[in-house]
Formats: sequence, C-alpha cells, structure tokens
Amino acid sequence: MNKKIITGWREYLSLPQLGIEKIKAKVDTGARTSCIHAFKVEAFEKRVDEQTQQWVRFWVHPNQHDEQTEIVCEAKVIDERLVRDSGGHETMRYVIETELHIDNQSWSIEVTLTNRDNMAFRMLLGRTAMENRILVDPAASFLVKFEE
Repeated sequence: MNKKIITGWREYLSLPQLGIEKIKAKVDTGARTSCIHAFKVEAFEKRVDEQTQQWVRFWVHPNQHDEQTEIVCEAKVIDERLVRDSGGHETMRYVIETELHIDNQSWSIEVTLTNRDNMAFRMLLGRTAMENRILVDPAASFLVKFEE
C-alpha cells in the first residue's frame, strides 16, 4: 500500500473519469459523504452489456467564482440516498462512483450530487473517501503538489 497522503483542509484534486482535471475541494473530516457541485442534473437510462442501467448527466462549474466554465459529466447511478447537510436539512441525492486522483495516487470514491452555488467549495471530500489513505493537517492548505 502507498504511504498516507498528508493534506491541508483544502486541496486541489482531479476526477479524471468525469473529465474534471482540477477542482478545489474542502477536505472535510466532519462530512461522512463526499459531494460535488452539480447545478443541473438529468437522469436517463443507458443500455450497457444488454442491461438497462440508470445513469445521470450533470453540469459542473469546477472553478470557484466562475460560472462560465462548465463541464458536462455522465456517470452510472449506484444509489440514491437521504443526506443531511451541516444545517440539518435532508435531501435525496444521486450517488455515483468515480476515480479520485491526488498526489499521484488514485482510488474509487462515492460522490453525491448537489447544488453548492451558495457554498465556498465546489467539492467536499468526506472521510469515507479518505479510506485510511489521507491524514489532514487542519492548520494547513494546499500541501499536495498539484501537477497539471
């Protein structure tokens, strides 16, 4: 196993399967589930290996304070879950699985889709995605060198 990654409370990472080369995420040990800002979400069915699967197409503004840059993503829906946010509000969210890439390491994580227009970060990296691979220094930011 690779050595643990030491991150700050905010880091740049990528989600290559979604075509997101760079996104600033809050590394949030207080959040169980990871989420990404999806300002438009469309569910659809897709035939894969002679089976009909539920998929979702969603639009992401990957850059903070930039509503011009849009990335359209597609992913298979692996679940729909009731998620409680930090304010105690519960919403049903689509859950997808995608590859996280940070500090030259990659692994699969679950991510929920939600509108984060009023939030400072376009993504939260929750503790289940850290999978015993990440240690967080809450006093630091951007400890991981991001290679573009």
